[in-house]
Amino acid sequence: MKLGVMTVCLSSLSLDEACRYLKEQGVQQVEIGCGGSPGTAHCDARKMAGDPAAADEFAATVAKHGLTISAFAVHGNPLHPDQETAGTAHAEFEAAVLLAERLGVKTVITFSGCPGDCETSKYPNWAVATWPEDYEKIRRWQWEEKLIPYWKKAGAFAKAHHVRVALEIHPGFCVYNVPTMLRLREAVGDAVGANLDPSHLFWQGVDPVAAVHALRGCIYHFHAKDTYIDPYNTAVNGVLHTSGFADTAARPWLFRTVGYGHGAQTWRAIFSALQQAGYDGVISIEHEDALMSQKEGLEKAIRVLRDTMIFDAPTADVYWA
Repeated sequence: MKLGVMTVCLSSLSLDEACRYLKEQGVQQVEIGCGGSPGTAHCDARKMAGDPAAADEFAATVAKHGLTISAFAVHGNPLHPDQETAGTAHAEFEAAVLLAERLGVKTVITFSGCPGDCETSKYPNWAVATWPEDYEKIRRWQWEEKLIPYWKKAGAFAKAHHVRVALEIHPGFCVYNVPTMLRLREAVGDAVGANLDPSHLFWQGVDPVAAVHALRGCIYHFHAKDTYIDPYNTAVNGVLHTSGFADTAARPWLFRTVGYGHGAQTWRAIFSALQQAGYDGVISIEHEDALMSQKEGLEKAIRVLRDTMIFDAPTADVYWA
């Protein structure tokens, strides 16, 4: 496994400055936002798709610092009921795939998307309740009429360009847990896999170690981000309370830098499970800790990961056996 960082948290720095800083911290790979919610501070896939010289200059900047690109991140909602929003997300996704192909990057990360509840909807409808029965009707329509058809085509596009799609398992979108990830993969094939981020699993009550084992063979990327569950706020409000991310004192859970939600032993268990599952990709830090500055959060996460990650392939010679 390799130590990486999603550079979005360093958007105030130029790409050159960000790469120099990360190399000094011992980082090996970078995940680059190139559209959608990660923004375009360091890379704009749509612009670079029509400007090969700019794409090559971008790649050279990363390479001169001894770094490689783990993935392009273009998180959006291509199934949004607003056609303009959906169209933009789709165009950014396709541009990211073409840029990845040009630069030899094998992974593009995005969300699965979330449609509305019918053709005339204005907003997405994340229908996860069991009852009333209306929600099951919504889910069936979303999956059969929107989600599966879209990803059959988008996945085929990515595969034709030698790129795989890592869907971030994320509440608010159709793929939000292990069963939904596996269901979509079964329907559309191995063009899609998981960008596994434990922070989105912790607050749902999912054990990331169990998730890794269940997703063996289809984990294409990994985000290192932690979540702290506040026992007092949760006891009163439950985990579905909707106070804003900036209202840190009221939230039942908070995204935290690695080690500030769960201890080192939890992360050692996650990386051991990844090793058993045959994952040899990046462990990419995504910094979204509202209680720390970007650099402090990154540097603390890097220290924890250096101590808990497994960098080498397992020994082939089990001499003690």
